[in-house]
Amino acid sequence: MEIDDFKKTVQFALEKEKEAVEFYKRCSELTTRSGMQNAFLEMAEEEQKHVRMLENFKPEHVEKVKLKEIADLKISDYLVDMEFDPGMSYKDLLILAMKREEKAHALYTGLAQEGGDPAVVKLFQILAQEEQKHKLRLEKEYDEIALMWN
Repeated sequence: MEIDDFKKTVQFALEKEKEAVEFYKRCSELTTRSGMQNAFLEMAEEEQKHVRMLENFKPEHVEKVKLKEIADLKISDYLVDMEFDPGMSYKDLLILAMKREEKAHALYTGLAQEGGDPAVVKLFQILAQEEQKHKLRLEKEYDEIALMWN
């Protein structure tokens, strides 16, 4: 990957992470489930950490991180994409958040697979792993309360 391409890629990822921060802050305001208000705020803070990681990227930062296999319940794989609406239900908010995390994971996985500098590859693998963690958290919440919707 050329230096200019790398800078553009990191800038694109940075914008996506900033959008995610705002999205989760908004989600915390819209849900009435107190446990999920905190969870959404925690996810906003985690996305903010990703912003800082991208803004201050140094190869030595990622070398120490151990990658882990994160479970995938695949719930979001069977759900339809939706647009954000301030009046959306909690169920739809969870679906939207799951789908966003699914797409972010796919984006970072794809960027990591492009190869290049090993530290850059590892950075995108770390970000993919973090998005997968968020997706799993949301899928567990969705699974836990899905029976109440039927």
